[in-house]
Amino acid sequence: MRVRRKRRIVRALRKSNELRVVQNNTNHIRPDDILLVSTVRNEKIRLPYFLHYYRGLGVNHFLFVDNDSTDGTEEYLRGQQDVSLWHTTASYRRATFGVDWMNHLKRKFAHGHWTLVVDPDEFFIYPFCDTRPIRALTDWLDNSDIRSFSAMLIDVYPKGRIDEVPYSAGQNPLEITPWFDSGNYSVKKNPTYGNLWIQGGPRRRVFFADEPEKAPALNKIPLVKWDRRYAYVSSTHALLPRGLNQVYETNGGEKASGALLHTKFLDTFTAKATEEVTRNQHYAQSAEYKAYADTMQGQPDLWCKWSEKYINWRQIEILGLMSKGNWA
Repeated sequence: MRVRRKRRIVRALRKSNELRVVQNNTNHIRPDDILLVSTVRNEKIRLPYFLHYYRGLGVNHFLFVDNDSTDGTEEYLRGQQDVSLWHTTASYRRATFGVDWMNHLKRKFAHGHWTLVVDPDEFFIYPFCDTRPIRALTDWLDNSDIRSFSAMLIDVYPKGRIDEVPYSAGQNPLEITPWFDSGNYSVKKNPTYGNLWIQGGPRRRVFFADEPEKAPALNKIPLVKWDRRYAYVSSTHALLPRGLNQVYETNGGEKASGALLHTKFLDTFTAKATEEVTRNQHYAQSAEYKAYADTMQGQPDLWCKWSEKYINWRQIEILGLMSKGNWA
């Protein structure tokens, strides 16, 4: 595993040559700042609320990689003082689906910082997030000598056709997509990295009903007290060193955890799926997006008997999809 981790770090250094600086405000980063790192492509419509949400949680600085957007994403982000931005025309797939680029940025700028790695359609929630900023969580994690914090990805969706209600820039996407599966999840352990492997929700039951074992993984470790020796190996599903994946108890208790509300299923989804099939830049020859594009031709209603309307983090905890552990 040590050799594998070092190879990941070397790979990230090599892939850093594919990044062109658009705006570097990293000199404004203070030693205790909380950072957010993300790779984006054609996400301008999502970014106003995304930035608003994470600034509200207490994120101090954003590091974005723009993978050759054509919708004005770069122009929108340029000029914002808490944003640093890099551009690349290189292959997303050959950069381990953006992981190599982000590993490089974290190695260079995030050492010693609590760092979130999320997509523009993911919204991080955690115990007491309605009353406590993210710094309260990271302070508790520091005091508890915990270096990584997990969050289950929970797909949220509308009731009815996905394209029925148009999304507007700056709007909270949960106003359109407030429903989620309250059950229908499976969990197993990945023997290679020791992380949990979670599958289920609307993507498995609708888009991968015939091949449920190929459904996307819902386990993520998006919040880490970063060290330049660390590296993600598969999105934010797994990290090296391997011990960072030990985000669950093995002796009968529960570790604190969060969730990522995944707002993929807006009216923009069908066009996005079609574009990504054409680009062929995602895992397994974009098999996931091919399943989306094929199924969306029938305009499925993702709502089902397991659907529950999202209220707050306490509801997610009661359902067992996240835990406050011993953080009280």
